[in-house]
Amino acid sequence: MATIILYGSYGYTGRLIAQECNEKKLNVILAGRNKESLKKQSEETNYPFEVVDISDDAALKNLLKKGSVVIHCGGPFQYTAKTMADACLETKTHYTDITGEHQVFELLAGYDQKGKEAGITIMPGTGFDVVPSDCLALHLKNRMPSATHLQLAFTMSKGGLSRGTSKTMTEGLGNGSLIRKNGVLTPINLGKKVLAVDFGTFTSPALNIPWGDISTAWRSTGIPNIEVYTGATPSMIRNAKRSKYINWLLRTRIVKDFMLKKIDKKPAGPSEEKRNSGRSYLWGKVWDATGKEYESRLETLSGYLLTAKTSVLIAQKIINGNFKSGYQTPAMAYGEDLILEIDDTSRKDL
Repeated sequence: MATIILYGSYGYTGRLIAQECNEKKLNVILAGRNKESLKKQSEETNYPFEVVDISDDAALKNLLKKGSVVIHCGGPFQYTAKTMADACLETKTHYTDITGEHQVFELLAGYDQKGKEAGITIMPGTGFDVVPSDCLALHLKNRMPSATHLQLAFTMSKGGLSRGTSKTMTEGLGNGSLIRKNGVLTPINLGKKVLAVDFGTFTSPALNIPWGDISTAWRSTGIPNIEVYTGATPSMIRNAKRSKYINWLLRTRIVKDFMLKKIDKKPAGPSEEKRNSGRSYLWGKVWDATGKEYESRLETLSGYLLTAKTSVLIAQKIINGNFKSGYQTPAMAYGEDLILEIDDTSRKDL
């Protein structure tokens, strides 16, 4: 049986992915920098492990040669994705990761030709970022092939962030937001765009953020104008609007490092109860030059639980020979119904 390399396996999300692999009786090599964490996880899972620093090129390639596909969980990915993807090209190991960082999607989209030449798939974003939203975007595009504008929004019940997600968000502080306008990534002030979104069982204010879909949905659908929103409280929106006055400060390394140290003292992520009972809600709308609109909603598992399920589902497909070489988004490779392969997921057209 083919082997999955799980890099960054002992982080909050990596542990969930290892658990999912174990339940599916898949072959896995756990990997990362921390020997103690790996040893402990190996004892818990009965999976072998290898201590590899991603900056050690020879050791990384040696590790990747032992697997068919890597699920890369060692973020923030803007600092690690290029190194891992370059090594995957040389070892002809399929590349997947669980990023939501638009910079990473933009970077790896440039690996399309190299991926094709190596005969491997390059697919960042195989978790909550961006499987459900990518599938919803393509579904809406298929409902309205003439669409020129796409809005996506998501929120969660019983949420909470892992340390890794919090650190990624901290690295992005001070940079405002981004939208896709006429095919071009365009900066806007955080807090400039706010929507009231009907997620089905409730309506929530939503704040525009520079989420990965401004990159992935552009390539999945070809729609030139894309905005992404997340459910937010009125105080979050007020703080976002004020942030433009202190962006210069938030961008400084000293402030980021201070916040990162505080994050390290927090719990690894949401509790098992919150993870298992929480839900994710997504909404999308498209319209075209005539002003005609289509809306759809999606409801699925909590974000981290979903990430474990979708990243492993995609890795299994790749192992079984079901992949397209070159750069792919989840929906480009597997269609709008990929998300419906996850139990307890529903989609509704309005």
